[in-house]
Amino acid sequence: MINAIVLIQADNGRIPETAQALADTDGVAEVYSCAGDVDLIAIVRVRDHARIADVVTGRIDKTPGVLRTVTHIAFKSYSSADVEAGFSLGE
Repeated sequence: MINAIVLIQADNGRIPETAQALADTDGVAEVYSCAGDVDLIAIVRVRDHARIADVVTGRIDKTPGVLRTVTHIAFKSYSSADVEAGFSLGE
């Protein structure tokens, strides 16, 4: 599973509707409304890299109310104390 974090600037008057539309988008696992430099954060979970582009540029970017996006691919980090994760990474 590949995770991407999409930071979204949205039309201020449409944030609730935009968030709901994004949450209903196939491939989007979670959507958060937040204060700060961005208005919304979408967590995208897909099985392959090509699908990320489809979800972000083909769907999220075209959602009414979305003005701009920045996408970050997220790789899980494991604690050195996580013995099971260490074994699975080494196998």
